[in-house]
Amino acid sequence: MSDFRSAIEAGHGADGGEVDLVRLAYAIERNHCRVARGVFDWDAAWRHLERAHIIAQPSFWLHLSSHIEMLKFAWLRRDIRELTGQLFRIGLVPLGAHTGRLPAGNTGRARVSAFAPMPLPEDMQPLLGSGSL
Repeated sequence: MSDFRSAIEAGHGADGGEVDLVRLAYAIERNHCRVARGVFDWDAAWRHLERAHIIAQPSFWLHLSSHIEMLKFAWLRRDIRELTGQLFRIGLVPLGAHTGRLPAGNTGRARVSAFAPMPLPEDMQPLLGSGSL
């Protein structure tokens, strides 16, 4: 997670320009997921997808993308419960974006309520604030 903290603390790109820290943090988590998948560490892959979801919630397209990635991973794992849950959540993304009712900190998995807020991981608090999306 040092990549994540470094990105937040830096706040700028190699060229000195501003970086969209949310997109950068999302990309970092997605990359960690790919690495975990590459070594067949399914639990770690899910953790990084969950973290990517938490980061993505404020952005409609990133949020939608996070659920699509979870859907694809559930398909790879042949996890019917997760597949069904992700299809449901993909349908909820536009509604949540339209109403502004997004449960901060929610990991986006089928095993948790799609409507339950959850504590933000400590290292994400500087990026996402108090947790009220």
